Amino acid sequence: MKVLVTGANGFVGHALLHHLNAISGVQVLGSVRGAAGLTVPTLLHVGDLTAQTDWSIALEGVDAVVHLAARVHFMHETDIYPTAAYRAVNVQGTYNLARQAAASGVKRFVFISSVKVNGDRTSPGRAFTEADEPNPHDPYSQSKHEAEQLLRHYGDDTGMEVVTIRPPLVYGPGVKGNFAALMRAVQRGLPLPLGAVHNQRSFVALDNLVDFIVTCITHPHAANQTFMVSDGHDFSTTELLLAIAQAAQVPPRLLSVPIWALQAGAPLFGKADAVQRLCGNLQVDISKARSLLGWVPPVSVEVGFTREMLL
Repeated sequence: MKVLVTGANGFVGHALLHHLNAISGVQVLGSVRGAAGLTVPTLLHVGDLTAQTDWSIALEGVDAVVHLAARVHFMHETDIYPTAAYRAVNVQGTYNLARQAAASGVKRFVFISSVKVNGDRTSPGRAFTEADEPNPHDPYSQSKHEAEQLLRHYGDDTGMEVVTIRPPLVYGPGVKGNFAALMRAVQRGLPLPLGAVHNQRSFVALDNLVDFIVTCITHPHAANQTFMVSDGHDFSTTELLLAIAQAAQVPPRLLSVPIWALQAGAPLFGKADAVQRLCGNLQVDISKARSLLGWVPPVSVEVGFTREMLL
């Protein structure tokens, strides 16, 4: 079996490529955007992901595509036309790849979307499911939703099996962004005013996401389905920070500031969005993955956090 992984030098793509290389009987090729430092024989430079990208060489003999390459979500967007920029890559570029994949005889197309297609937050005690009406709120999630729709229709028209995966925040060795910032703050012993946050949020360890992607490449019941994925254990922000401190073997320094005070003070420092993410709920239900695919997250959250601290 031959698998093409796009965005193979990214956070998830690099781990997936390494995992697939270790599976007997699987031949893997990773595509990357830039050619600088390209010395690994299983990597191929294809350039930018656009409506004109030529995938013919990358798709030779490929049975399955895992599409990770994307214009990712930016906390501080600088493009004056962000909607067009996201659509050009995440919609038109994805459709161009899918069209060429189907023409090349690819049997299955695994698309890594985002939980943000469902929305930015959940109500207390209510987790997102695959059956929920999509509710994307920004150009990034809107582009992912539009790509999902195009792929679904194109799969129906061509017979190419499409699998859509909507992960929440992914953590693991090499993670960046807000999760990395929180981790560094805990490790340095900085006092954080987040000791009284009783929300619930879902996360997925890099190893768990990679395992789930590999399951979706071959499992017959994954064909033409959409899945939520997570570690199967939700945390409040307070619990998350305590778990990170325990994994890092440092004493937590959490101040129990009421949420109303955090929300009132956040706009003064330009942190309203950050406080919303830290204090709001965002849960996903992975019952479908468990029941339909028999999938169980192989890595516990305790092991996941420990690996994050040590690697």
